[in-house]
Amino acid sequence: MDPVSVSIVISAQPERVFDYLQDIANHPQFTDHYLVDWHLTRIDSVGRGAGARFRVKAPGNRFSWADVTFAEVERPHRIVEVGRTGKNNRIRTLGVYELAPAAGGSTRVRFTLETVPATLSDRLMEGLGGRAWLGRKSRRAMHRLRDVLERGDGRADADPALRAGRPVGRRVTVAGG
Repeated sequence: MDPVSVSIVISAQPERVFDYLQDIANHPQFTDHYLVDWHLTRIDSVGRGAGARFRVKAPGNRFSWADVTFAEVERPHRIVEVGRTGKNNRIRTLGVYELAPAAGGSTRVRFTLETVPATLSDRLMEGLGGRAWLGRKSRRAMHRLRDVLERGDGRADADPALRAGRPVGRRVTVAGG
């Protein structure tokens, strides 16, 4: 599938946005509308080697588990995550977060996701609306990322809903923990 790329400008310094993104345990806060049941693959959730396993809530997706691991972490401008999904984890994924300074001390965040289907059936499934669906979900995730970073310090305990006594999603933990 051709890469899906989305970008947004966030009113926060690049270092702050990078610090938030390099902790994979933060990612469910802005992606849990389509990526659910997160579990860390190691205790340290920050930086190179940090990873997680989760389910993708895509229509008609029978093999919904996926995993990603941060392969490159170049402070403060780039995070590369590699992973696998699909039946027998045969579809490779490559996601790249690119951060660049923008006007007024803000940050432009671009997320690009590329998948490499292994079989003809995998390619057909992605071609039947998969790219459009992923683009919509990724755009929403970027808007949610902006909301998280602009309204507080980027942690779940800074969430206004939590301060008001309403339940908020828990921080992701290591599988089995």
